[in-house]
Amino acid sequence: MDGLAAIAKILKVEGTEYLFCFPANTLIEAGAVEGIEPIMSRTERTSINMADGYSRVTSGRQIGVCVTQGGPGIENAFGGVAHAYAESTPILVLPGGPTRSRTAQPPEFDPVENYRGITKWSAQINQAARIPEMMRRAYTFMRSGRGAPVLLQVPSDVGQEEITDEEALDYESVAAFKSGGNPSDITTAVRLMLSAKRPVIYAGQGVLWAEATAELREFAELVNAPVMTTNPGKGAFPENHALSLGAGAGTMPKTVRHFLDRADLIFGIGCSFTTNLASTGVPSGKTLIQCTIDERDLNKEHRLNHAVIGDARIVLGQLIDEVRKQTGPEGRKGDGAVAAEVEQVKKEWLEEWMPLLTSDETPINPYRVIWDVMNAVDRTQTIVTHDSGHPRDQLIPFWETLIPRGYLGWGNSSQLGYGLGIAMGAKLGAPEKTVINFMGDASFGMAGLDIETATRHKIGTLTIVLNNHVLSGYSRNYPVATERFGFTNLYGEYATIATALGAYGERVESPAEIVPALRRAQQVMANGQPALLEFMTKEENNLSRHPAQ
Repeated sequence: MDGLAAIAKILKVEGTEYLFCFPANTLIEAGAVEGIEPIMSRTERTSINMADGYSRVTSGRQIGVCVTQGGPGIENAFGGVAHAYAESTPILVLPGGPTRSRTAQPPEFDPVENYRGITKWSAQINQAARIPEMMRRAYTFMRSGRGAPVLLQVPSDVGQEEITDEEALDYESVAAFKSGGNPSDITTAVRLMLSAKRPVIYAGQGVLWAEATAELREFAELVNAPVMTTNPGKGAFPENHALSLGAGAGTMPKTVRHFLDRADLIFGIGCSFTTNLASTGVPSGKTLIQCTIDERDLNKEHRLNHAVIGDARIVLGQLIDEVRKQTGPEGRKGDGAVAAEVEQVKKEWLEEWMPLLTSDETPINPYRVIWDVMNAVDRTQTIVTHDSGHPRDQLIPFWETLIPRGYLGWGNSSQLGYGLGIAMGAKLGAPEKTVINFMGDASFGMAGLDIETATRHKIGTLTIVLNNHVLSGYSRNYPVATERFGFTNLYGEYATIATALGAYGERVESPAEIVPALRRAQQVMANGQPALLEFMTKEENNLSRHPAQ
């Protein structure tokens, strides 16, 4: 068999169901021969985003695979791979390329060199006989340690080169290799936690990748500590739990700020303690403990008092055992005062925001859209994501997430248009779930034509466009450009565009029609047709930021 056939057979062994792709690359045909369905998008970036969402929703048990043309195809994919790298998502990128004799020959684009900064490993398969070896190494990198993209370029002559059946079939699916924390580090971490008077658990997406929600919940209850998550980690702890503070990023519930500022110890698990749009900065003057799988996270922005290196699920299991060893089987249960304080602060905060969440004004307030949709769907069977800017900032605090991967949060990079692709990938990875993407009108301009991809492949997602005809929040930074030249103004009839692309499209202008429109969309989505609901909203610049005091 030739090299491409060998790669396709290995992908099949690894459980690959889909190749997210755009031609020309004959690996697409080799995959089809093996029963791997090609999902062709309108842009390479969306192909990458779909692979990203697929890996996320399966927590890496299935790896999204993206195939592009050499040259322009892999050039166009750069932004998507950069985003997956920023969000620590493992995906396999397989671009074609010129023959080996033209490697690094200008003006040929060299993805191996150019992608090194945004991949965990970037290499060229330089002999067909090395295909099993290099694919094995690629999956090892993606399944062990911190997640990140891997790129393997397949030169055209390697793809055509013969490899014996014996060589090609000498391959078994690669296992994930994980490790726990040093026992003495675990002992110290628990001792510090139990000595704190007002600890807060700060949980990141490492808990989701480790599928450790049950362990996190048990640990929090044992030590009687409230739990906040980062935006990428949202869903790692059920937000209807009495100890949940919600997710903290550029915006957050008041509970996050209240407890962070008053904490004497912050216990990070599966997080990097990075300060950006994806997470909340750590206040100074706190005792900091960090449990992470990646040593590069340690002492990055904040001086740590203690750290544990290891997989979040294994480490949490060790922490649970150590808590019981130091305190007894019941742990430090407390008297209910912590949960009561969480409930009171949350109640006060929601009362402040309820006028916007239930507003009857027109144009529709975007908070009303979020509130009505959240309360109308079964959140145990729903996956939600967002796009950059105000849709993200308005959704994070108020969408109460109940299950792991019920919310695909991001913000380590903030490319407009990312949410649509990861929503489609998530639907393919979890077809039984309702998948919703909240985006603004500016985001639609970056990715909207890929609604047709969802139509063609019967990917029944729901896109909610919050259309206020403006780049929300930008006019304050561009007052002259906006007033004199209309710089932040936008225009579009997005439901009409969606209909033209084969989806169900509906424009909604009344708050009373939010839920009825959602029900109509759900009916068509049940048959595999994507839907787009365009809500005509006001520019709402009130955000639940709660800056540090």
